[in-house]
Amino acid sequence: MKRALTGIALLAIISLISIPVLSTSPAIKDKESNWPQWRGPESTGISPDKDLPTEWSASKNVKWKTAIPGKGHSQPIVWAKRVFLTTAVEGEVVPGAKAATHKVDGKDWKHPDSVGADRKHTFKVMSLDRDTGKILWEQTAWEGTPYDDRHRKSSYAAPTPATDGRMVYTYFGSEGLYAHDFEGKLAWRYLPGKMGTAGMGTGTSPILYENFVILQCDEEDGVNSFIVAVDKKSGKEVWKTPRKVQVSWSSPVLIKTAKRTELVTSGNEAIISYDPATGKELWRTKGVESNAIPNPVATNEMVIVSAGFPAKIAMALRLGASGEIKDSDVVWKYTKGTAYVPSPILYGEYLYLMSDRGIITCLNAKTGEVVYEGGRVPIPATFTASPVAFDNKILLTSEDGDTFVIKAGPKHEVLGTNSLDEPVYASPAIADGKIFIRGEKHLYCISKTVK
Repeated sequence: MKRALTGIALLAIISLISIPVLSTSPAIKDKESNWPQWRGPESTGISPDKDLPTEWSASKNVKWKTAIPGKGHSQPIVWAKRVFLTTAVEGEVVPGAKAATHKVDGKDWKHPDSVGADRKHTFKVMSLDRDTGKILWEQTAWEGTPYDDRHRKSSYAAPTPATDGRMVYTYFGSEGLYAHDFEGKLAWRYLPGKMGTAGMGTGTSPILYENFVILQCDEEDGVNSFIVAVDKKSGKEVWKTPRKVQVSWSSPVLIKTAKRTELVTSGNEAIISYDPATGKELWRTKGVESNAIPNPVATNEMVIVSAGFPAKIAMALRLGASGEIKDSDVVWKYTKGTAYVPSPILYGEYLYLMSDRGIITCLNAKTGEVVYEGGRVPIPATFTASPVAFDNKILLTSEDGDTFVIKAGPKHEVLGTNSLDEPVYASPAIADGKIFIRGEKHLYCISKTVK
């Protein structure tokens, strides 16, 4: 490795034979909305829903609460009447089992907070009924001792699943990508190979493009990093593009411009845009030069990438370019207020940056001009979950399980604080007038209608 990567990898924060639409796959009503992947319908963290609760507690406006085995920081996803999520159940120590070897400056190195690879683990995929919270099924995707450690604060089930309404795709890093139908039957698995994560674990989530599942597979020193598309129906590789980028935990983002669709990736050494149909590189520029954990956000004209450690940076890049983008071509840069783990959110004309302590900076997304700085939540807090938004409100959920409702717009205003009885590390999901919050031990469904 070029340098020791430190901190939390959570997020904390991804065919000729046709697969018929399953008769058991629930139909979507016009009034229903879905949350089919990491950060929702367009990977923005924004829901079109309006009639959502803005007040709740462990006993108020809780439609249901379901105990979830194991540990997971993956965001729940929702399609029609199904909720899907992943979890990792830790077992006993396995004699002789150990993590992949990591080196810094030619010497063996282990992060002091790396744990897990010496134990047996069971990685599960679960499906719940959206309206009752009843567990419909749970399937074991993989079982054994993982290739690498994870950060003690993280989980092996950190990547968020994705669904197209027919299949649900779950990713566990070196331990594989899995496709299950809506009844829990395994259709295929894809093994990307052994990828060192500096002992921090995997954070990137699968994304869907047409008939592809796309994975950003960055590892250790970047020598064997790649981005790959596999066929949704067969699990076979369609294209695979090497990329010399150190291990990252950010997920790629698809952006539709007036002329084309771009697949943009954040990384330490380089920000790279690809053609999602072929894997061909479209353009690149200098990377965030930090641990790439927050997700990029975008308009149809520009993409904004950010990082929070060791350097703090947010920068906007114009889409539609080709070749090498020079530093002078960057639209704007801002070097304060960014988070190490949580992703920013772009809502309307404003970009909201949040530090890991919940301090908010609001920028004009087009110009980078500061609208306000130093917006604070009412009580001291630490954040791993990324913000989500709806109806001109932004939800910030802390590790203590407190969700702060922030008014969107040019003036910072806290509209309320809602508390649950357990820690929260996963980002909330929003669908069909409900907010789904994954706590350390339970999945909560928050709704105005609880009967």
